Amino acid sequence: MTITDHHDIFIGSTSDGWTFLLLNRPIHHATLILTGAGFTAREHRGRTVYLLPPETAEDAHERAGIAAYGLMTHTHDLVDLAWTTRPQPAGTTAPDVNIGFHEGSVTASATTGQAQAVLAQHGFTNAGTARDFTLPDQLGETDALNTVVHAEAHLFSHGISVRVDLGIATVQDIPPAPPRPRSAPIPPCPPPSRGRSR
Repeated sequence: MTITDHHDIFIGSTSDGWTFLLLNRPIHHATLILTGAGFTAREHRGRTVYLLPPETAEDAHERAGIAAYGLMTHTHDLVDLAWTTRPQPAGTTAPDVNIGFHEGSVTASATTGQAQAVLAQHGFTNAGTARDFTLPDQLGETDALNTVVHAEAHLFSHGISVRVDLGIATVQDIPPAPPRPRSAPIPPCPPPSRGRSR
């Protein structure tokens, strides 16, 4: 299992600027909802991936918002960590906070004291310098993901720009579908009992 597999709907970005959406359970009319919002469906490593090519953050934000609104009539179990749908404040070239998932660890860097304080409130600890942070290794994958979701929302509510790097460089690197659990073998039926006839 990877970080993309813990919720019904996962929206993220590749490092080269594509927005992607994954469904981890069947949702009625999902393809119609997503293609209607401008996503393209592509079969990829055992799953359907819904894609938006690199475009302006405003356009991607609008398309992803329409898709999420349609899908949330079926489930509220949605995670959106797509940096491609977050407009940057005018005149800025880099986000105030960078959070990255890399080989089982989560790191962050923050350029302002306010951003550093928010990260600390969500369990990030200093990693060598005042601006570099990490999440404790003992956190499980689900807890680490949920911590990042809450920290990103908290930072956004303060007007602090955030970019989350999922460690997915290109569309080809999107993880495959999670393995389905194997069904237990059905035991053979016992032979019918033969009672005595009278």
